[in-house]
Amino acid sequence: MKKTTLALAISLAALSLGACTDSTTSSGHVQHATASSVTSQQTQSFASFSEAFIDSLWQVAPTWALYSGYHKYDGILEVADEAQRAKTLAFVNSQREMLQAFNTKNLSTSELIDYRLIENLLNSVEWEQTRFRAWQWDPSGYNVAGGFAQIINEDFAPLDERLRSVVSRLENVPAYYEAARKNIKNPTLEHTELALLQNQGAFSVFNDELIAKVESSGLTDAEKTLFKQRFDAAISAINEHIIWLETLSNNLKVNGARDFRIGEALYEEKFALDIQSGMTAKALYNKASADMVRVHAEMARITKEIWSKYFTETMPDDSKVATRMLIDKLSAKHVKREDFVNEVRAQIPELVKFVNDKQLITLDPNKPLVVRETPEYMRGYAGASISAPGPYDKGGNTYYNVTPLDGMSDESAESYLREYNHWILQVLNIHEAIPGHYTQLVYSNESPSLIKSLFGNGAMVEGWAVYTERMMLEEGYGNFEPEMWLMYYKWNLRVIANTILDYSIQVKGMTQEEAMTLMMEEAFQQEAEAAGKWRRATLSQVQLTSYYAGYREIYDFREELKAKSPESFDLKAFHERFLSFGSAPVKYIRELMVN
Repeated sequence: MKKTTLALAISLAALSLGACTDSTTSSGHVQHATASSVTSQQTQSFASFSEAFIDSLWQVAPTWALYSGYHKYDGILEVADEAQRAKTLAFVNSQREMLQAFNTKNLSTSELIDYRLIENLLNSVEWEQTRFRAWQWDPSGYNVAGGFAQIINEDFAPLDERLRSVVSRLENVPAYYEAARKNIKNPTLEHTELALLQNQGAFSVFNDELIAKVESSGLTDAEKTLFKQRFDAAISAINEHIIWLETLSNNLKVNGARDFRIGEALYEEKFALDIQSGMTAKALYNKASADMVRVHAEMARITKEIWSKYFTETMPDDSKVATRMLIDKLSAKHVKREDFVNEVRAQIPELVKFVNDKQLITLDPNKPLVVRETPEYMRGYAGASISAPGPYDKGGNTYYNVTPLDGMSDESAESYLREYNHWILQVLNIHEAIPGHYTQLVYSNESPSLIKSLFGNGAMVEGWAVYTERMMLEEGYGNFEPEMWLMYYKWNLRVIANTILDYSIQVKGMTQEEAMTLMMEEAFQQEAEAAGKWRRATLSQVQLTSYYAGYREIYDFREELKAKSPESFDLKAFHERFLSFGSAPVKYIRELMVN
């Protein structure tokens, strides 16, 4: 690694000297040839820098490497202490210095976008460490279970090799939690309770099944003994941390806790770094507010169209009251609670068939999608999610995590099922699976630029999933049934409301009562869904805006291209070219496609 960095530094120094010499040359022809040579050299140097940057990053953040499918450092569990933070900031400063040595005018458009992505990543890491400092007030950031589960459950290497990484990684678990407790100062109650729930779920990973795997493995007796020692120490450390979290939670309830709201200044800063849309958070909030009015009008139109199909009484004059009545009537059509996960699983082949029949995008049948119950250590945040392999592990499973309803009361389960009714469950599966998240992430892994694949933009990723919901209905999914469109708009209102909700809570101080009113009365959500979204909005910031921000950018861009060439526009070609640039911000993909 040091050799690579040194060679790169020498190369950059030579480029600087060459550029200085070129400017003194009198011949225009010679100047052009030399500039071309410099550009070629810099292109080669930037490619080398990008490769070295990624390798350096993985050494600083081995768990991130693990999740990305790069397994060289799986045995290392980084301890988030002062030394690790100093190491991270030193990495940021050194990499930024090398990055800024490039003359961006000599980079290709694709390389310039990689440059901006690296620049934004470095700025984000520094901001998180020195300004946002969630490592001090968010206890849920400390949980070892996920990395271990990734190693144990994914078949990327022989079991014995993976178990040796587990043994090595176990060594730092006690120090990891000790550092976590030293870091936490003035936490929020909401993040403390989430940390407690998810760390209790860690025992679904550190269990008898893991012990049995080690016992029956090809590890040596000495390795098995070491595993047992470190496993016991890890269990003890997790239990100690859980007790500490319980005490902390009780104290916060009695004495008060830090407000989970981050305020306007931090929110705008985080929005700029996370969303990268070229728009302020306030501007997006205003745009979403206007879009909500438009969607309400569309829903009122559909309600008027099919009212007599479901009611004999006269439709109320208040369009929102009428729409709510119709939605309530339709929402009674849903699966049984015990069939929820299986119904999700059964719908995936139907979506594949529709996409293939309509030639909307090429799907790779060799990339597995596995529907599973959400692992316990991941629960408490979202009811459905995707866990995808990184670009280093393209053949790995993509998991569609669906949380079963067996832990809910009958009343809560019914409310949840009415929210994810017959129509909306299909839209959810489009979003999470095909041709939404699953499809986009498969394409992202195939991007020739590792930078664009690895450092994905959340607004692009979520925006694509939201875009596909509308696109599928426009192409005839659901047979243009008015009920499907009504429920789609209800679902789309959630995306719009997410932006309004997140900004209003974090910046404008919206209360829980006001938030519930917004979601239930303006977005027609069920109480269980609204309560879950309130909880989520107290645990994250900005992320809820990514759905709407990315969706509007993608959909508007597509419509712009269609308007320019209505006869020759090819939807499948648009989709495949759009996804070929990894998970880069939409504004950069637009630049690549237009240029």
